[in-house]
Amino acid sequence: MAFTAWHKGVMAAGLLTVSGLAIVALYGGHASGTVSVPLAPPLPSPTSTTMAEAAPASDNDPAPPAAVAAAPVALLVDLGSGRTLYEHNADQPFLPASVTKTMTAFVAFEMLAKGELREEQTFKVSREAWREWHSKGSRMFLSDGSQVPVRDLLLGIMNVSANDGAVVLAEGAGGSVAAFVARMNATAKELGMTHSHFGTPNGWMDKGVTHVSARDLVKLSEAMIHRHPDYYHRYVGQKGMTWNGITQPNHDPTLGIVEGADGIKTGFTGEAHYNFLGSALRGKRRLVMVLAGVETPKERTAAAKALLEWGFNAWEDKPLVPEGTPLSSAAVQGGMKSEVKLEAPRDFYVTLPKGGHAPVSMRLVYHGPLVAPIVKGTTVAELEVQLGKNKPVRLPVTAAEDVAKGGFIERVKTGFARLIAPAPEKAPA
Repeated sequence: MAFTAWHKGVMAAGLLTVSGLAIVALYGGHASGTVSVPLAPPLPSPTSTTMAEAAPASDNDPAPPAAVAAAPVALLVDLGSGRTLYEHNADQPFLPASVTKTMTAFVAFEMLAKGELREEQTFKVSREAWREWHSKGSRMFLSDGSQVPVRDLLLGIMNVSANDGAVVLAEGAGGSVAAFVARMNATAKELGMTHSHFGTPNGWMDKGVTHVSARDLVKLSEAMIHRHPDYYHRYVGQKGMTWNGITQPNHDPTLGIVEGADGIKTGFTGEAHYNFLGSALRGKRRLVMVLAGVETPKERTAAAKALLEWGFNAWEDKPLVPEGTPLSSAAVQGGMKSEVKLEAPRDFYVTLPKGGHAPVSMRLVYHGPLVAPIVKGTTVAELEVQLGKNKPVRLPVTAAEDVAKGGFIERVKTGFARLIAPAPEKAPA
């Protein structure tokens, strides 16, 4: 499958004056703009029909299951394509209760990946944490003054919703609960969770300080699954755990019930009612769902099962871009190279009603020029995919190579190369 870039060496708006380019190239000044590079659709394959050849999209998507009506907030997204299959109040903030612990675990995963934490590292259960949480809400029954490995805290947090475990992890990993919560909020900002804020590491009631949206939780889930697949499979979606001689089950309403279900987190308080952030993988298709504010656990279970099954049975994925596919290049400022090659970090798909077809168009979008140094594998751009008349979705695009920071001579060469470069071609209408 091949792609053709209709623009080569596209430069950011505002950088097409001679003086502007010289300043950026020689003195390292920063100027930026949104760069859009149209991409040709996939070339026809002898064994499959491409989206570009297919018939126009139907305006009639499959009707969602009746059971999902029990959820005041609901969202179902196909991660392979980024397409939203169903949504209701997806950007409305709500009280997450223990679904909060997904961010707690994600921050820990990030710290483990950076070497700031070790799975075998132990944290002491402080007297303060024990006093407040040894008998409050769901817990893993940690003993006062005991030493608990990070790996067990994570298992307790994600599988038996341990309030005490979340606080002990926050104290140990962050130095204090407040410092860890600040890191949770910084991470939320980095992920683009614009309708979310955290006040606790465990989701205990705090008069609405802690709130999230369904769309934000899907962003968090996607980051957890794609950045840290090993930690995700190790610590999420276990049947339960035993600690201190006490065995507790995971109350996930889909584990062992829905084929491929592997998490992620339940939540309940009297204020929040019954919430669920769930995911399931069948073949290469992964769906992520959010339900919030459901009145009873029975209704939550029925809605979760019905929505996931509907997502798999009423919709299908068709291949669009294989992992590693080159996706043009992006301009680089201040590097040893004037541009960096881009690629798809994983397989991308388009999602359609089963048996349906639609035309597809794509464009590469980034805020550029990118600034060196650039590390291979870093997300630096997005592939915007327009499927029929549906709302465009954006998928992450990564650097296919390292670009080291350039010295004075390299910046001079790059600056003059841009000065004499021909203007980019117009994209076909």
